Amino acid sequence: MTSARVPNAVPTRLRRARLGVALLFFTNALAYANLVPRLPEVRVDLGLSYTQFGVAIAMMPVGALVLGLTAGALIRRFHSANVGTWGMVLLALSVVLAGLAPNGVLFAAALFLAGALDSIADVAQNSHGLRVQREYGRSILNGMHGIWSIGAVAGGLMGGAAAGLGLDLGVHLAVVAVIVATVNIVGHRWLLPGADPRADVEAGGHDAHGSPADAPASAGASAPRRRRGPLGAASGGTWLVLLALGAIAMSGTWVEDAGATWAASYLRDELGTGATLAALGFVSLQGMQFIGRIAGDAMVDRWGQRAVARAGAVIGLVGMGSALAFPTVWGTILGFGAAGFGVATLIPSAMAVADDLPGFKHGAALTYLGWLLRASFLVSPPLVGFIADSVSIRAGLMLMPVSAVVVLLLAGVLAPRARTR
Repeated sequence: MTSARVPNAVPTRLRRARLGVALLFFTNALAYANLVPRLPEVRVDLGLSYTQFGVAIAMMPVGALVLGLTAGALIRRFHSANVGTWGMVLLALSVVLAGLAPNGVLFAAALFLAGALDSIADVAQNSHGLRVQREYGRSILNGMHGIWSIGAVAGGLMGGAAAGLGLDLGVHLAVVAVIVATVNIVGHRWLLPGADPRADVEAGGHDAHGSPADAPASAGASAPRRRRGPLGAASGGTWLVLLALGAIAMSGTWVEDAGATWAASYLRDELGTGATLAALGFVSLQGMQFIGRIAGDAMVDRWGQRAVARAGAVIGLVGMGSALAFPTVWGTILGFGAAGFGVATLIPSAMAVADDLPGFKHGAALTYLGWLLRASFLVSPPLVGFIADSVSIRAGLMLMPVSAVVVLLLAGVLAPRARTR
């Protein structure tokens, strides 16, 4: 006889913490996603070419690269809950500054600040989400990233509606900033208090700045020791695995960036849609990514990260490849959706594996991975913008099916089964 599952098996404090982390992820997407559908009008108002616009957008990853490596040290000093919450409040304000920028230089400077704050807040919220996941004893991080996708869809719809109504951009973004700040300050009380109860690493590891790690502190019952994998602690092979995980996660960010930065411009400038319909490319990608992430925890627990990533790569390759080969408005919107579903589990899976690698202080591997993700954004927007000016945006978006091929080649470093228990 099979015993019934106890509905209250998860302590209330963990359920509240899960909700608090979900609010961090939701608002992280909501803040910038409101600006995304209005980027074409920003480009026109500031008189920027596609290449200049791509370079300005690339200032976000530049900010993340310059200041993002401070995330691990900030988390260890101020704790992931505090860094995540106040990082998000400041991020929302930086998006307002970007919307109010009177010229391309100040627009780029505001995006530099937004990128730095987003990188720090992103590492903190994922670190706290992984802390909650370990205490749950099962995968929940894909669902957290699914909540991020809900925020992105909500922000995209809000931004598209605001653009269609001709709402002043500064007023629009200021209202969003107030919403983001309020939600995060209220939700902060539900997050787990104090430092993350994790052993930093096995002896001989390195922190986020490459300094030798201290000997690991003893972990509590909810904080299992990091496994020593076949590569050993802090070996060269471990760094190669981290780089491969970075390439997989980068492939996901390249697809997300294509939807965020170029979908609206492609649909408006090359396929002739209006502003509101053009927003559906981004919304489709984020909406299907949300579905993939909500289903992703169960899929990863059943089939493993590796198989799910490979299947998603095939879906994205076929979906977006077909949309670019045979361009139509609705075919393109569906293609962005297929690409979003295909990359849904890549970043959460890469983060879960990276956070379990031996040889790093707590938060350091996630910080390195986040740094690599931001580095990919430094390449992607200017590259697509240059190709768009030289050939077409359609040609530049070929980066999306290429990303799917990268995942197919490197998915072997992901776990064949869930690694949360």
